[in-house]
Amino acid sequence: MRYIISFLSIIFFVACKNTPSVYWKPYDETAELQANQTHENPRMQFRLIQSKLLDKNEIWAPFEKALNSFGNDTYQALKPLIIEQDIPTLQAQIQQGLLTYEQLVLFYLYRIRKFESNPNTTLHAILALNPKVIEQAVEKDRQQQKNQHPIYGMPILLKDNINTQDMPTTAGAAYLQDHITENDAFVVSQLKAKGALILGKVNLSEWAYYFCDGCPLGYSAVGGQTLNPYGRKLFETGGSSSGSGVAVAANYAVAAIGSETSGSILSPSGHNSVVGCKPTIGLISRTGIVPISSTLDTAGPMTKTVVDNAILIDAMKAKDIADPITSKGPDSQVDYILASQNRSFTGFRLGAIKSLVDADSLYRKAINTLRINGAEVIEYEPPNTELTGFMSLLNAEMKTDLPNYFNSQANSALFGNDVQSVIDFNQQDSVLRMPYGQTRLEGVVAEELTDDELQSLVDRLNHAATSFFNAPIDIHNLDAILSLNNYHAAYAAAAFYPCLTVPMGYTLQGEPKNLTFVAPSFQEQKLYSLGAAFESLTRYRELPKGYE
Repeated sequence: MRYIISFLSIIFFVACKNTPSVYWKPYDETAELQANQTHENPRMQFRLIQSKLLDKNEIWAPFEKALNSFGNDTYQALKPLIIEQDIPTLQAQIQQGLLTYEQLVLFYLYRIRKFESNPNTTLHAILALNPKVIEQAVEKDRQQQKNQHPIYGMPILLKDNINTQDMPTTAGAAYLQDHITENDAFVVSQLKAKGALILGKVNLSEWAYYFCDGCPLGYSAVGGQTLNPYGRKLFETGGSSSGSGVAVAANYAVAAIGSETSGSILSPSGHNSVVGCKPTIGLISRTGIVPISSTLDTAGPMTKTVVDNAILIDAMKAKDIADPITSKGPDSQVDYILASQNRSFTGFRLGAIKSLVDADSLYRKAINTLRINGAEVIEYEPPNTELTGFMSLLNAEMKTDLPNYFNSQANSALFGNDVQSVIDFNQQDSVLRMPYGQTRLEGVVAEELTDDELQSLVDRLNHAATSFFNAPIDIHNLDAILSLNNYHAAYAAAAFYPCLTVPMGYTLQGEPKNLTFVAPSFQEQKLYSLGAAFESLTRYRELPKGYE
């Protein structure tokens, strides 16, 4: 009997040891949901907030001992060294011995658990954390060398449609909840090769917001409803890279990687007062990223500052034989980081859209700032150009591109390898897996464009979009167009034009807005010069209240 009791005691001990401590407790959100049913924006009338699929305590369980040893006193002491600091400053402090890469990682892990375990501050931004990241940071401290890339040792979060070997890649979907790939996405390999630390995966609008029509931005079955730190349940997060924008805004990592087909980096960057770059198609590889459109998809960095954004682009760019469009990219010697040191608008000619100048006070103020500081700004009305058939392009390409991803870059243990399989799976439990419906996926299956029709559509949209920008650029000899948030994202996408969006202030209600610079293909260097000059003059970005 004594031996039986001892054996049971051992079992109990092991079970307790493997059970995560409870920091997050699901709560009754009925009153919260009811309060939001009167929100003026129908997309903010949530049906749920908390995830029904994710146990948050499992996210930080691997770090419990380390975080308890780290403690609140250390966290508070390190805050001035880390919060809102750019990468060059962090690297300088590490070189001076004021900080280590291990401490930097522990700080972010502690901060994530601190805010994400509290129902009053959680943003539902984090889906997974890299269980090896602390030991990897220790190794970065040990291996430091001269002339290492600025991204070395920096903890980076990834939108969860980007493949990683050591964490699931879910696209926010119940269909992919346990999906772990054999290989990292190409951009992840690039970041790791230059020494970056992958901190974890963040929430997103499910299937990159090509899932449900009119549903909340930032919702996914896996992660629940991402919330905006500048106004939880008040302001939209933007999408589809919702978690990337929210996590950077709340200082959960040095930076994050998002993806965009049309507006999915620009939108959450603008809504969360962070810097976002939608690169030219061909600058950044798409291999290993859950797709919508092989014509329009791209990854891109989301950061607190322009210099950090340039550092991320520099670390990510490379030619990828598995994504032949990257062969069209610029010479590898283009110095984006140097461009981000610019502080002058002298010699730049910029186009401002007159209707936005008249309608938006923050945009108008930004235009005046540019003029006062040396830029020549020409106001104009854009041509009346329609992008008819844009959704048909996305439908037709996702119908082919998602199965291609399933067959070549996904785990083979899926329920099926096409969009219809996802639809069928969701219908087995519509309340849990598709509370807002799945009309966009259904539209994908229904699309019947032939290959020739699709190519004709791509060409027509590209011609219309380039004309939208090139007409004023050519007439007025402009270096770039000035837009607002993601207002002209579809045109930039179809034209293959890059965009850089930079904080330009807050409304009277406290909602962030961004000024967006648009330039012709592969002119990211010029965009970083413009964005850096604007940022240096204005410094509009503020840490969200309650996340100090």
